[in-house]
Amino acid sequence: MGNDNESAGKHQALGVGGWIAIAAMGVLLGLAIWFAFWGWNLTDAAVDESGRIALVLGAVFSMLVGGGLMALVFWSNRKGYDR
Repeated sequence: MGNDNESAGKHQALGVGGWIAIAAMGVLLGLAIWFAFWGWNLTDAAVDESGRIALVLGAVFSMLVGGGLMALVFWSNRKGYDR
């Protein structure tokens, strides 16, 4: 436990491996954005009203499920079930 108290206030500098990982993730993010933009512009098809409604409902439902699960995690931790 003494080790936790000593390292709690200290921050270690990011090493070479950390910077390589950040660079790799940045490259992957850039490629994903490029691929999404490229794929989006392959066709001139349009999304109709029912498709937009489905997209909005899917996004809202996903956010509600994610928020509900996070609330359960916080509630469980506060009640002491996770210790």
